[in-house]
Amino acid sequence: MKRQFSFLITSFLFITSLAYPLIWLWQGQDSPILSYLPFLLALCWGAKAGMQAVGLQRFFAIFMALILLMVGLSRSLETMYWYPIIINGIMLAMFGGSLWQNQTIIERLARLQDPNLPEEGVRYTRKVTQLWCGVFMLNIAISTLLIAAEQFAWWAIYTGVIAYVIMGVVMGGEWLYRKMVIQR
Repeated sequence: MKRQFSFLITSFLFITSLAYPLIWLWQGQDSPILSYLPFLLALCWGAKAGMQAVGLQRFFAIFMALILLMVGLSRSLETMYWYPIIINGIMLAMFGGSLWQNQTIIERLARLQDPNLPEEGVRYTRKVTQLWCGVFMLNIAISTLLIAAEQFAWWAIYTGVIAYVIMGVVMGGEWLYRKMVIQR
């Protein structure tokens, strides 16, 4: 039951993160949905924090819940422009932080399929982790520039579509590379 609830919360957070900029683009900043969204997201992040073991992931979930609660209480939807940047920052911190640990996040995922990952596989997973750090930095930089330039329609298109296309291309390209080149 807990696993299913966790999956639902994570799925909702993913879909909402994807949809939020598009809702803003299509319905405008005055959309009633957007005034309730920070509270709903804060509740979901709080529930996620309650399901995490004590550690960095729980800290980030609590941090996100508090930030979103403050956004909702301040009724300042302009601060929601920073939500995708915060998410990318958290991902950058998690992936980048794992570069200073014994195993990177990508290596841990790879070891789920192959517990006896060879040394060249470990080096490869480290490079893939670095690639993802670059993707998160790119998303942060472009989103920040669009906010600073007050190009909010482009911000919505970038954070709601283009950033996810970039991530999909990186994920798909890495999978293809692994299947076609590495496994030969």
